[in-house]
Amino acid sequence: MPDDLPLTRTLVIPGSELAERFSRSSGPGGQGVNTADSRVELSYDVAASSLPAATRARVLEALAGRLVDGVLTVAASEHRTQLANRRAARERLADLVWRAAAPPPPPRRATRPTRGSKERRLSAKKRRGDVKRGRGGGWD
Repeated sequence: MPDDLPLTRTLVIPGSELAERFSRSSGPGGQGVNTADSRVELSYDVAASSLPAATRARVLEALAGRLVDGVLTVAASEHRTQLANRRAARERLADLVWRAAAPPPPPRRATRPTRGSKERRLSAKKRRGDVKRGRGGGWD
């Protein structure tokens, strides 16, 4: 498995900044459940990372609720093998950092409703009111 974790063509997390820990997965299993350390915890120190300053600031702000002392930790234990869990944790971490590093969308420009949309809205309200008024009963 390659050490570096690519986020985009130009943005790559070096493998030296990632730390993996292995432990036993919880839940049901067969003979190997108590002996195989297949659960993976992948940690990435965002605060001390080599990301560009603006990108690092965006990631720190976006993931503030998930960080503990500037470190982002992702756990994976859904697969039976350690290798598959390592792959899943790396994909999950890459997705999190990629989404957090994306620049914010441009601000919304306020616009006014068009005359046609106002007229359509009012005529729909009139039709609905006529339908409701027609339910009045009043027959003998």
